[in-house]
Amino acid sequence: MANRLHLFANKTEERRTVSADPAENKQYLDERLGVGESFDVGVHDLRVGGRRILLYYINGFADNQIVTLLLADMNNLADGQLSDDALEQLYHTSIPFFQMTKVSTLDEFMDKVLMGLVGLIIEGEREGLILDAKTYPGRNPEEPDLEKVVRGAHDGFTETLITNTALTRRRVRDERLRFEIMRVGKRSKTDVAIAYLKDVANPQLIATLKERIKNIQIDGIPMAEKTVEEFIIRQSWNPFPLVRYTERPDVAAIHLFEGHALIYVDTSPSVIITPTTYFHHVQHAEEYRQTPVVGAYLRWIRFFGIFASIFLLPLWVLLVLHPSLLPDKLDYIGVKEPGSVPLLAQFILAEIGVDLMRMAAIHTPTPLATAMGLIAAILIGEVAIRVGLLTPEVILYMAVAAIGSYATPSYELSLANRLVRLFLLLMVGFFAVPGFVLGTLFVLLALTLTRSLHTPYLWPFIPFDFQAMKDILIRIAVPLKKTRPSIVKPQNPYRQ
Repeated sequence: MANRLHLFANKTEERRTVSADPAENKQYLDERLGVGESFDVGVHDLRVGGRRILLYYINGFADNQIVTLLLADMNNLADGQLSDDALEQLYHTSIPFFQMTKVSTLDEFMDKVLMGLVGLIIEGEREGLILDAKTYPGRNPEEPDLEKVVRGAHDGFTETLITNTALTRRRVRDERLRFEIMRVGKRSKTDVAIAYLKDVANPQLIATLKERIKNIQIDGIPMAEKTVEEFIIRQSWNPFPLVRYTERPDVAAIHLFEGHALIYVDTSPSVIITPTTYFHHVQHAEEYRQTPVVGAYLRWIRFFGIFASIFLLPLWVLLVLHPSLLPDKLDYIGVKEPGSVPLLAQFILAEIGVDLMRMAAIHTPTPLATAMGLIAAILIGEVAIRVGLLTPEVILYMAVAAIGSYATPSYELSLANRLVRLFLLLMVGFFAVPGFVLGTLFVLLALTLTRSLHTPYLWPFIPFDFQAMKDILIRIAVPLKKTRPSIVKPQNPYRQ
């Protein structure tokens, strides 16, 4: 098996050079690109200035107007007007286009054409000419559904890499901003770019990211940023998100200024922010669009929602199953009319029901989603109470926990918190108070031992950093934040 992989690797590394004979080039390119088999591969065989020229492009990628103008410019060349050095003449004089490059191998020529560029092969020349005349199908920048704000910018990243880099550069007009591009996937050849501020980001972090991305060996990454994340982070069983995703250019710019490295993947509107901690996932852009006092208030409301989404149900079940733990002044929170189904089983059914409704809402057309929500909330909930399947208190507390999950800024963190809540429910149901204590300690220990690209996941709580912890608990005014987060180990620690 290893020998076969080695032979395959050697075969893929062979690069066939451009031949001076256009017929030889055409035979090779037509066979490899599937000309005549794939309807979207276009080729024009022209006679220009006494030379034979092959023009290759992909329908749907190449800009029709540019290709038309290119053909018109070349057809205007009379026989004999091309010099002995035809490539240089076309490159510098005859083709009025500003984004051109030369390639020396047919494999590189093919890769560029498959990316959407237009390629020219000139008779008698041992280099090909590539014109960046691509226009990818895409959408206009729109505000992300998961990161909406009341005030502020309402643009968001799209599925086109060049659009996303432009949206970032619009906010970071620094000559030290770098976008280093690599290609991932033997078949997909997906563009992946690392963005960072050269004089701010930790060079060791950048080197680590580059090495791990270059070492990705896979046919393709149709799932884009998620596949790249799994290769970079190298973890499978930890449910907590070890990188942060954003679709907002302003959020991406803020993290660049702080010293983070960002990963852009073509075909994805989500940008990966590295390194991140647990507390990166509990902040939202809306907090920085309001005054510091209002922002702090919104942040604490989110903290309360996140806490409720994890601990409200296990604590309530613990107090109901063991009334002796419940203070007399809080005896009203117990179950008034116990149903025929055990309480723990009711919560398991409710958890499954909420996740089923969430998935159904995602796959339901928008005009029908509202109606489905009303049916689920009113009809199914009411009937479940009447038949004794669920008690009213279970639905009430489940609804509060669900609201807390939806108030969590990070979608990935909210999903992880649901698994933690379910784990604590089972621990309480089977082991009561010791189960709750041991379950909570187990989760806390797992988070403490977790690392995201060698970064402690619970920083600045563990290890404790007073200044950084204060910045998390209280939304400090921007003029008072004079240093960058120390956890990213920036070269330049000062903002101002």
